Amino acid sequence: MRRIAILIIHGFAGGTYDQEDLAFQLELINEFDVYSFTLPGHDKYVVKKVTSKDWLETSENYIQKLINAGYKNIYLIGHSMGGVISCHLANKYKEVKKLVLASPAFECMSSKNGTINILGSLKQTPKVIKRFDGLDELISRIIKFPIKTVKEFQQLITTNQQEPEKINIPTLIIQGTKDDMVPYNSTISIFNKIPHKNKKLVLVENLNHNVFRNIHEQEIIDITINFLLKKPNFNKDIQKIK
Repeated sequence: MRRIAILIIHGFAGGTYDQEDLAFQLELINEFDVYSFTLPGHDKYVVKKVTSKDWLETSENYIQKLINAGYKNIYLIGHSMGGVISCHLANKYKEVKKLVLASPAFECMSSKNGTINILGSLKQTPKVIKRFDGLDELISRIIKFPIKTVKEFQQLITTNQQEPEKINIPTLIIQGTKDDMVPYNSTISIFNKIPHKNKKLVLVENLNHNVFRNIHEQEIIDITINFLLKKPNFNKDIQKIK
């Protein structure tokens, strides 16, 4: 099979709808077969008791299905927590050939060095809400997640802190400078840790955590598609979008 599978992994308290415009435009490209799925505990109406292990195993099972279906080239796009999971998958499966990380949550809100200050994060919630266009939507997402699930998110970050240092495929990272959930300085640090020479960091001024749903949406989607379609020809490149 020569076709390329693109697997999109959403973030914590998110869903496939956060990247639906990106997915739609990727589906219009003949070379790509686009896939996405909902992580355990992120169903629209019910939050189940889940662990970080459940998130990783579900993602591994999905990518294994793609491999079993004959895909030898898989491109991963991970947003927020999905970026952390994507790094894990990229290092585990040789079939993963390209990686896109959108606001990868190796630090999140009040977290530092893989440890989330849950109380501090909750205190920042009003500040974060102001950055999002969908106020009611974000509130509904946050309040349905119990503290135990947030701690599992913390565990996922902690156990995967070293994954960026092992990335050995072309990587595109997109990060907003006004992201109150994932500090952009932490993403710059992740970018610097990736050893592969073909890597690019796109910093978007005044962009919040909604990487694929904002006023810069089409420009970001175009950059992503261009990266996935063409052979990367950059060396530790940093691009800024105003």
